Amino acid sequence: MTRGLAVSADAIFQRCIHPTCGGTAAMDDTSFACPKCGGLLDVAYDWNRLQPPTSLTWFERKWAERSDPLHFSGVWRFRELLPFAPPEKIMTIGEGQTILQKADIVGQFVGLNPGCLFLQYEGMNPSGSFKDNGMTAAFTHARMVGANRAACASTGNTSASLAVYCSATGLMRAVIFIGSGKISYGKLAQALDHGALTVQIAGDFDDAMQRVQQVSKKLGIYLVNSVNPYRLEGQKTIMYRILEAMRWEVPDWIVVPGGNLGNVSSFGKAFIELMELGLIKRPPRLAVINAAGANTFYQLYERFGLRWNNGAPKKDVVDGYFRSLDVEKIRAATIASAIEINHPVNLNKALRALDRCGGVVREASDQEILDAKAKVGAGGLGCEPASAASVAGAKKLRREGIIAPSDRVVCILTGHQLKDPTATIAYHSTDQKTFDDVLGHRGVRRATYANRAVQVPNELDDIIKAIELYS
Repeated sequence: MTRGLAVSADAIFQRCIHPTCGGTAAMDDTSFACPKCGGLLDVAYDWNRLQPPTSLTWFERKWAERSDPLHFSGVWRFRELLPFAPPEKIMTIGEGQTILQKADIVGQFVGLNPGCLFLQYEGMNPSGSFKDNGMTAAFTHARMVGANRAACASTGNTSASLAVYCSATGLMRAVIFIGSGKISYGKLAQALDHGALTVQIAGDFDDAMQRVQQVSKKLGIYLVNSVNPYRLEGQKTIMYRILEAMRWEVPDWIVVPGGNLGNVSSFGKAFIELMELGLIKRPPRLAVINAAGANTFYQLYERFGLRWNNGAPKKDVVDGYFRSLDVEKIRAATIASAIEINHPVNLNKALRALDRCGGVVREASDQEILDAKAKVGAGGLGCEPASAASVAGAKKLRREGIIAPSDRVVCILTGHQLKDPTATIAYHSTDQKTFDDVLGHRGVRRATYANRAVQVPNELDDIIKAIELYS
């Protein structure tokens, strides 16, 4: 057994996130709800018994041993900081081989000084999104408890990731719930091609999430949505890789799109634990960016003043807001389909993360998101619309003076450009009908940074003139 992985039942367990509750569950419990209050659970570690590294630079030695699949993985390379699984149970398909790219072209668009904006590109994962970081951890836990089926509700990326892990390992059958018309073809193609049982229900993601929880409980199917705390353990490693790429220096800001709020929750947990272990001296500030058409967290946090409040956020505020959504029949609606969620299951964990890291929440319109996406693409990295919410939000926070021009800012790009090519083609299209059909009903009125194809006659002289004119 390698350092930090002497797993024992009493050193690793699940614990209610609310400090006044004190509820706990065993490591192998798959209900993923506090047995006392029904709240969210963390994977908790008795670090005194698990011997974590005393320095983050200790992880650098793993590169010399990357022929070992666990050291090659950008998740399990840091397994001493998520030590719930013995090495022989870990399921990896090479996830986490991502890059942190300095992006001065995009930084100029945001309003930052040269060398201050970085893009963490999670589109390089096997399924094309950040979800693989969490899926390898959830899938590993599922294997540890003997599951033979795994299920999720999805706007697309979770389903693609689950389908990839099930098909690549052959250990489980994937069962996927999606809402009608609520998934891009790029993501649906992955679920279908990788053999998942895909159940399309009449409703949106929030409806699908409710049903998958009911079905999983009734049929004993392992649930991999981010209510599963083991999945969030894997997503912590995105932050470790950022620190690694920055030579273990903490940036000033991490900016992340907000949908079900699993990422910001896991990021917060990562930094809370690193502080507790004395591995960093301060956390970065966290900024969560909602799409304006799915802005529950923005409304609750910035408009209604909802806060962590020492583990006792005002439940009446949350319940009242959700009642108003139901009464007024307000559904999430945004071109950023990956964050098209009105009822985020990790709301309270996200509140804790912002409390500990000095966070803020903003919303970005679909117009702002697509303009930011075009700038990201022009800067060399292609991302899906939801990813660009982070850049749009950073620009807004810079304009407000909350982010300084000299701050070092990392924007998380959560998914690959080809996850949703329809939006990209429509934005750059020369055909107004295509633009209107795909984007117009979302309130997008212009393609500010469109790179449209040049139409010319099939004549050599005309082609040469066009190239000389536009290049």
